[in-house]
Amino acid sequence: MSLNNLPDKTDSVERAEIVIRNHVILSMGFGLIPIPLLDTVGLTGTQLAMLRKLAKIYHIPFSEHIGKSALMSLIGGTGSVPVAGIVFTAMKALPIIGTSIAAITMPVTAGAITHATGRIFHQHFASGGTFLTFDPKKVQAYYYQEFSSFKEHHVQSDY
Repeated sequence: MSLNNLPDKTDSVERAEIVIRNHVILSMGFGLIPIPLLDTVGLTGTQLAMLRKLAKIYHIPFSEHIGKSALMSLIGGTGSVPVAGIVFTAMKALPIIGTSIAAITMPVTAGAITHATGRIFHQHFASGGTFLTFDPKKVQAYYYQEFSSFKEHHVQSDY
């Protein structure tokens, strides 16, 4: 669904939630890729596209450079959560058992990372923030909460 076909500015929250949901689904698909690092490249690209669309909804200037910087500062600021994704990616390199474990866990982990990232930036932009005012240290607890909540909910059900 194109952003142009979504409800007008009357419901930016709904538009942002649709963007986040669509990119979570894409991220989960990238989590299924059995080739180490290719999934990470796809996940990063998906998250950048999500940030671009969220920024558009809230009329915030976006460049790929500033989007990558924001993502990297968030990942660096949250520490162990994204590291879990890296570990599962590395597991794909192990023959048979590593691929099997990663195939089960990585889609949900990738979805959880994208969900938490989307929720963080959605909340930040909705409250008047920009990429320049983003402080990853202030959102660490919320990021972890969203990440954990997604994993707990979606390990037992479909997104």
